Amino acid sequence: MSAMSLAELLSGRGGLAGRLPQRLEELRGPVKGVIVLPRHLSWPGMREFDVTDDSIRRSMYGIVLTQGRRNDVARFLNARLLIEDWPLIRASLDPKLRRWCERRFPLRSAEVSQMRG
Repeated sequence: MSAMSLAELLSGRGGLAGRLPQRLEELRGPVKGVIVLPRHLSWPGMREFDVTDDSIRRSMYGIVLTQGRRNDVARFLNARLLIEDWPLIRASLDPKLRRWCERRFPLRSAEVSQMRG
């Protein structure tokens, strides 16, 4: 992971790219269990997410992608589950964030097929 200069931080050039880990392999979130998000990512009463429930997990992934820091994304998102859920998650994201995610990680169907095949 490269460190951003003070000028980049102050100018906001880190932006979305700075909030995403460099590689998909850095996403090491759990594949089962309940995740309790930190307060900066959650609303009162909406901190616990059961990762085995597909719709709840996709909601939590959307929250973490839109509001999380780099370490939040790496800690709470699982690479395999993100690939599986991406076709449904991507539609709910801001187009700019969606493009950044797809540039950074091999999430689009053609790229995913190449990884698996």
